[in-house]
Amino acid sequence: VNANRVNADRQLDKPYLVLASIDGFRWDYPELHETPALDRIATRGLKAAAMQPAFPALTFPNHFSIATGLLPAQHGLVANEVRHEVGQRWYHYKDRAAVQDGSWYQAEPIWVTAERAGMLTAAYYFVGTEADVAGIRPTHWRAFDANVSGDDRVNQVLEWLAEPAATRPHLVTLYFEDVDEETHQYGPGSAQSRAAIQRVDRQLGLLLDGLQALPHGDRVYLLLVSDHGMAGYRPDREPLVLDQVVDLAGVRAVDGGPYSYLYFEVEDRAAIEAMRDAINDAWSCGTAMTAAEAPAAWQAAANPRFPDLFVQADPGCAVISSSSRRYKITPGDHGWAPETPEMKGVFYAMGPGIPAGSRTGVVHVTEVFPLML
Repeated sequence: VNANRVNADRQLDKPYLVLASIDGFRWDYPELHETPALDRIATRGLKAAAMQPAFPALTFPNHFSIATGLLPAQHGLVANEVRHEVGQRWYHYKDRAAVQDGSWYQAEPIWVTAERAGMLTAAYYFVGTEADVAGIRPTHWRAFDANVSGDDRVNQVLEWLAEPAATRPHLVTLYFEDVDEETHQYGPGSAQSRAAIQRVDRQLGLLLDGLQALPHGDRVYLLLVSDHGMAGYRPDREPLVLDQVVDLAGVRAVDGGPYSYLYFEVEDRAAIEAMRDAINDAWSCGTAMTAAEAPAAWQAAANPRFPDLFVQADPGCAVISSSSRRYKITPGDHGWAPETPEMKGVFYAMGPGIPAGSRTGVVHVTEVFPLML
């Protein structure tokens, strides 16, 4: 907590915004499962047809795109595991020191914008909220701890929003990982995935009840997002094992199941292209490509943190760098091309300026930031 901070006088009459994320919550889950809290939001506010993730369809890139309004190519978190543009430093999503190092984040997230404007913010987790981006963190923030229950997170958010006006945060982030974790582990449609969806929906119900009970509840906006969807693998296709096809000496592979990103220790254009060709000759369920060859919408050539070679599986197919350090192919996954229908997430919004029962088409992750502003 940044002690002794208060909202600037000019910000006291501004509304309040809760940005809540359900990791891995696919666009069609509310049609496939009972989600009474989500249905309440849709009735009282806006429901989008889906949320379109940016490339790559991974947690850290898309959360930071939601927070900044920029593509990963522009904000610098181009994957969950990233090589720095200078030297051999690496960002890894489970490396606490890297996650909290503001120099990795190449764009300003919404909570930094708000704090600069004299508006207090609070975060019960969200990618980037632990870091000193431009030397600024949210007034309240937490280091990620999966052992903290969703109920406890919701209760803390409501406590922040019940503070006196001078110290009450105007922007609060909230994050739930259960659906992503359980669906990775057991697959879409599994009993465990369904139970996680019901659990998080119940926790959203607690949030809705709590917001309604606030004396200033009619000044609170709730935006509900997810970073990507989830899909299963094709049982009829074995993963491509890269080191059975090419020599990976001098190459660091970042494996994700639907993809393997290859970083060459020495940038050698001929060697990169030769490896690309060898992989493509051996594989009928995906494509190896350089940044320049990737689809234009991915903007893969726009940031040197992207890998030298993308090995991207077709939907349902898998690739791993080596059978010896075998990446665990789980029943559920994401990271296929973001255009894949199952990779889409959800977007809901409610609040004083949003007409009840409104509907819109597919919202892109970069379109949330201007709405929050």
